[in-house]
Amino acid sequence: MNSRRWYYFLPLAGMAFGVWYVKSAFADVIYSDYIRLVNSYLPDVWNPEKFFVGDIFTRIPLNYLARIINTAVFDYRIRFDQGLGILSMGLGAMLIVSYCIKKNIGVWWYLCLMAMMFSLNKWEMMINGSGWIHFFAFVGFYYHYLALERLWTGQEKKGDHGKCLWLPWVLTLAVAGPYCAIYTVTLLLVYGFKLAEGRVKERDVAARYVCYSVSAVIPLLLYIWSNAQVAEEYHGMTDIPIMEQLGTDPGYMVRFFVKSFASMVIGKEPAENLLVGNLPYMVLGLMVIGMYILALWLQIRCRLYRETVFPMILIVSGGLNHVLIWYSRWGFLQEQYGMSSRYALQFQIGIFGIILTFALAGRKLERDRSPALRRTVSVAAAAGLAVLVAGNVYTTLEEVKKAPARKEVCLRRQEMARNFENLTDEDLRWNFEFRTYNPESGKAVRNALEILKKNKWNVFRE
Repeated sequence: MNSRRWYYFLPLAGMAFGVWYVKSAFADVIYSDYIRLVNSYLPDVWNPEKFFVGDIFTRIPLNYLARIINTAVFDYRIRFDQGLGILSMGLGAMLIVSYCIKKNIGVWWYLCLMAMMFSLNKWEMMINGSGWIHFFAFVGFYYHYLALERLWTGQEKKGDHGKCLWLPWVLTLAVAGPYCAIYTVTLLLVYGFKLAEGRVKERDVAARYVCYSVSAVIPLLLYIWSNAQVAEEYHGMTDIPIMEQLGTDPGYMVRFFVKSFASMVIGKEPAENLLVGNLPYMVLGLMVIGMYILALWLQIRCRLYRETVFPMILIVSGGLNHVLIWYSRWGFLQEQYGMSSRYALQFQIGIFGIILTFALAGRKLERDRSPALRRTVSVAAAAGLAVLVAGNVYTTLEEVKKAPARKEVCLRRQEMARNFENLTDEDLRWNFEFRTYNPESGKAVRNALEILKKNKWNVFRE
């Protein structure tokens, strides 16, 4: 085990790469969702009336603390949030590395994991600092899943039982935001599988898993209640019912779903420049779906889930995230919408589970009596991962090339922000990328910039 301690080096290098990238691709200035955040919470970040509201849990309470620190210490700089996001990404990688070391995962598989973890297929989440909390949410998820892994395998550490009881409350109500749905459903499926499989024979152990389930459901119900307090707002989605859309254009629904899997091979923008027509997208998407199926088959064939449940949890979570994005985002009527880089963080968790399954199953198959089966599975897994890694390396290289151009846009936006009084609302709406579907959003941009200027924050810092 000690011989693989060097595995911890790559997450550190990955964080350094992330810092370099955001410095190369971004100049500190608010835009997009930051317009809403400034108008909603600034300048009085200590005001309890802005905190204790009906939809408090949907606003992700931990963000309030980060916002207080950012305004009090850093004059509301986006860099602060970006730094939290990169740190969280590194912490998530460290947790996965700890599992790799414990399970003696080979170098090839480990390198594939790190290539996916620090791929710039997540460039939008890395640049838009307001998404830092989502990176941190996955740190919490991995931490919980690893505690559950130890309980599952009989290697319980002190406090693991308590973690499975209180972590859902903290993560669902203070950290996860909308990601809590898949997190909770994944936990319930795992707990249900544990009970249904018949391996829990002692009543006290069965009762323990029932308690875990209750501790996962109650905070989700509280989140759903809180979400019901949110005022409905138009987001540019169609009002056509999903069943009507399925009946009139089922091909669109299928392509939307399959293309979301293709995004794990190649980012949306590089794909649009490289791929022509629907066929390449469908081939790549179906390949990734095939990897999911192969990994699940290996889990059953090799009984991996009896020895370690962590990879299975990741696979289930990744697959459910694809379903969630398909169900909640098809209404934009854009086939490539599910390929957006903002969803890569949710989708990649499934890829991590697939890679770990391939690594662990490979050892099992070495003892399999069918050489043909071993070769077939090995070739299929190696080919799929080779395409996956190559696509992510290409995506990362393309994004590195685009970084100077993205920073140039930010620099122009900085100048526009400092000169906003002389610009029209229409100019502000489009150049600050805030709800461009709403003709009135330019006023919101102007109001946010007025707040920052009055308090000498962000681009108006002295």
